[in-house]
Amino acid sequence: MSDKATKIIQESLDALMQDDTFLPDYEGQERETAFSSLISILSTPNHVHKSFLRVPLQNGEVVRVPAYRVQHNDTMGPYKGGVRFHESVNEDEVSSLASLMTIKNALHDVPFGGGKGGISINPKDFSKKELNLICKKYVQYFNDVIGPDKDIPAPDAGTSAREMDWMMAEYKNINPGIPYRGSFTGKSVKNSGSLGRREATGKGVYFSLRYLLHDFLKNRRDEFQTSENKFFKTALEFYDRPLSIAVQGFGNVGSVTAMQAYNCDYLDTKVISVSDHNVTLYNEDGLDIPALLDFANDHHGDLPTTEEEIHDLGISAELRDRDDILSLEVDALFFAALGGVINKDNVQDVRASILIEGANSPITTEADAILAEQGVVIIPDILANAGGVIVSYSEWLQGRETLYYSEEQVTKILFDKMKETMDRVLPEFFGDPYALRQNCYIHSIMSLCTMLHIRGKLY
Repeated sequence: MSDKATKIIQESLDALMQDDTFLPDYEGQERETAFSSLISILSTPNHVHKSFLRVPLQNGEVVRVPAYRVQHNDTMGPYKGGVRFHESVNEDEVSSLASLMTIKNALHDVPFGGGKGGISINPKDFSKKELNLICKKYVQYFNDVIGPDKDIPAPDAGTSAREMDWMMAEYKNINPGIPYRGSFTGKSVKNSGSLGRREATGKGVYFSLRYLLHDFLKNRRDEFQTSENKFFKTALEFYDRPLSIAVQGFGNVGSVTAMQAYNCDYLDTKVISVSDHNVTLYNEDGLDIPALLDFANDHHGDLPTTEEEIHDLGISAELRDRDDILSLEVDALFFAALGGVINKDNVQDVRASILIEGANSPITTEADAILAEQGVVIIPDILANAGGVIVSYSEWLQGRETLYYSEEQVTKILFDKMKETMDRVLPEFFGDPYALRQNCYIHSIMSLCTMLHIRGKLY
């Protein structure tokens, strides 16, 4: 597990240790022993599975690629987490992401534990046929530890419904007669996937900001006048002018988030900047997000990178360096790429008032502490990007019941669940000294600890 996650779990347990109403059955030395057990349990995974997949390539070469499935904790239910295809995949990263899934599911009362998987490859280096074989090999190597009631993978960075379709098909082939529809989520709709699953994470990420500013704070405007909370005072400005937004990352999550902001009926918003792995695009009056999305869909997910492409697209946008988006003066900056993009070396360049973590761990521990000290509001990943797993749970249920929901029903389930979570954590965030991230962790750790206690896991 990462130092960041371990540190926050320890801080959460330290805070709960001082709360006599929490686990009141434990007193004195017994309480200290129980909390020592909790940090040991929650800071380590239950299982780490690693294999080197043997993959024959079309050119006749045979390669071995590292593959992982980490199962962190199943206290709340079967392990659940994505499978990512990326060169950065390693055991430490996958273990950290698995622990994040445990905490995320507990925060949102989703009855899953935390797991994560990955294969250390650049998917662009392989043909479609080779990727299909890699997916099959992954299921073959980890077949004993995955399944609808054991561990349910889903898409992540570098994977999509296509890969989940391939994996579920292989699971079905090698497990004849066993229920298979719930073995993977994030599948295509025609293959027992759920309507709205692909857009779920991006929609949830934007909803976390929308609900904070429109539904939660707008009803408390009278409190702003007398509150000493720095963000309360800043928030007053957001109702008198358009809200400027930037989205770092324009893949499945970022593009959906940008479209949600572009079409928002609740806040006066303008998306002035988006970026991908090549470029930042900027227009202070707002970008044409639908046109950019059409372009990306026709160009392997990439944004335009030349003046000629921008001209041909018929939009107005300034080309900037890929990382310039991180230092723009905007009201809200969404992170929808990979982890660690804000760190001790560039944190002083951040000028946004609100940061929303659509990606997993985009802000390092050192940067997080500095931003919190400056009063920047951070909507953390375990709160903001849970849309995927919430709708995955819906897909899992639909597969078990062979009953399918409309996209409107799925979106309502997503928003209702996120609203329920935010209504629990936001009042305490604005009423106590803890950062929003810490409040989320405390709520999540409380749920996990209570269940561990009930099941007699602390003895």
